[in-house]
Formats: sequence, structure tokens, C-alpha cells
Amino acid sequence: MPASSERGARLARMFVGGACALLAAAAVAAEAVSVKPVRVSEHVWYVQGQSGVADAANQGFNSNAGFVVTPEGVVVIDALGTPALGRALIAAIRTVSDQPIRRVIVTHYHADHFYGLSAFRQAGAEVWAHKAAREYLASGEAQARLEQRRRELAPWVDERTPLLTPDRWLEGNTSFALGGLHFDLLYVGPAHAPDDLAVMVREDAVLLSGDIVFSGRVPFVGNADSRRWLAAMDELLRLKPKVLIPGHGAASRDPVADLAFTRDYLRHLRAAMGRAAEDMVPFEEAYRQTDWRRFENMPAFDAANRVNAYGTYLLMERESLRKK
Repeated sequence: MPASSERGARLARMFVGGACALLAAAAVAAEAVSVKPVRVSEHVWYVQGQSGVADAANQGFNSNAGFVVTPEGVVVIDALGTPALGRALIAAIRTVSDQPIRRVIVTHYHADHFYGLSAFRQAGAEVWAHKAAREYLASGEAQARLEQRRRELAPWVDERTPLLTPDRWLEGNTSFALGGLHFDLLYVGPAHAPDDLAVMVREDAVLLSGDIVFSGRVPFVGNADSRRWLAAMDELLRLKPKVLIPGHGAASRDPVADLAFTRDYLRHLRAAMGRAAEDMVPFEEAYRQTDWRRFENMPAFDAANRVNAYGTYLLMERESLRKK
């Protein structure tokens, strides 16, 4: 082999080796993400994701998950947004309890809440979710989101990351008991997502709302049914929880007050985009004319607000047509 070709081959091997080392280092870092359990009641803990959208900086850790420790096993609510985070959540649970993880309840099939399921499946847990997620999982949308996550969250989401389906599809509301505790799974969709579930742990009066409630950041609304979403929040408040764990942000011991931000944001979207749709003002003009000052400095505003406004504009057009 000519010397120049040999040097080229050696440089290529060094480049590939260096790239593999970087990927391996990143994978190790992902395993070491700080997923710290916070206790909110006698039996319930949660881990809080960072504010903002899922990205390489937070390794996809932008959502919450909860777990309930009973004398007969652990029930987990959501699995976080990557397989590595799923493993980190299991490690966090193990700092609290060595009870077997019996069940994972998926509040809704959005990427940041269920891509960690593979770790729990490997640990022998049974996965439950509402049947309204079936259409999404069977659609090209689910696969497209996975491809997007593989690009933006590599190596934490990669070709081996599966779109896992539940072991049990739920219909409507469901209740079960484990270890002397009673769990109410409340179907409140379609709201933020078609398959929205909230979980009430009766004895502790702790409500895990999924993404019906966001705290400390602009919600992702997209093409959600915001009218139903507002009604779902009212339904959850009627349960009078002592503690509310949102899908994003800090747990609340004053659910009425801390739910207000999500409600106010949705109402603002509906009012502004509803007026524009009723008056047939084009979306771009309506968006420029809307006062966003209350929300524009919140995490995720730049990433989510225009998408939210456009989805709401189309929704309000449809609602307006139904009135006529």
C-alpha cells in the first residue's frame, strides 16, 4: 500500500475511533443523568424534568414521572423520554424501595413520557395505557416523531429505541388496588392528547395529572382540543387533591393556584385566535397583533407558542363554523 494511502487509512481509523469514543462517552453520561426522587406523601415520589423542550442539553429529561411504593410492589406513572432515562428512573426507585416494579401507567403517548418504557419492560413491569393511543401508534406520525428524536437526541434515542405498546389497553376510567392503596385512572381525553389519563392515589390524595397541567413553562398545545382540556382541569380540581404532580414542573400543594397558569394560557390562546377566526383575520396578522408579554419570557415559548397559536386558530375556525 502506498504511504499516502496507508496514512489516509490510519487517519480514517482514528476518526472513526474518536467518533465512537465520543458516542460511548455520551452514552455513559446519559446513564449518569441526575434523576432525583422527591417525596410528596407517605407513599408517593416523583422526579422532575428540566424546564423547556427536550434537547441534547437536557438529554431528553424535560418531563416528570412519579412512583408509588406499596407493600406489594411499586406502581410507576410515566417512563420519561429515553431508554437511558427509564433506566435512571429505575435506579432512582431503587434508592427508595427494593419492592418489584409491578406496573407502569402511561398518562399519554407523547415521546417525552414513554420512550423509557423499554427499561421497565425488561424489569418485568406490566404497561397500561388508554386505548385512544392506538391510532397514534399505528400512524406515520409516531414513526416521524421517533425519527426526529433520533436526529435530535442521539445517542440517547437511536435505532434501537422502540415504540412499545401496552400490555393492557384501558377503556374509560379504571380503578385497582395494590398493597392496600387504591388507584383511580381517570380518562380525561381527548384534551392535551387523545389518550390523556390522570392518576389519583386515594389514600394519599395525590393526583398525577400528566400533561393536563404544566408548571413553570409554556404548555405544548399544537392541535389539541383546548376546550376539552379546560374542562378536564375542572374535573381534576373536583377531586380536591392535596398534592398535584404535573406532567412538567414542580409538584403543587395548592393545585387551584398552580393550575391557573395552564388555564390562563389556554384561555388567552382561545380568546385571541377565536376573535381572529371570527373576524377572518389571517393568522400571521393575528399572531403579530396578539399581546404575548405575559408568556414570552417563559421556558418553551419560542419553541411552542407559534405552533400552539396556529393549532388553536384552526380549532377556533372549526368551532366557529359549527356555530353557524
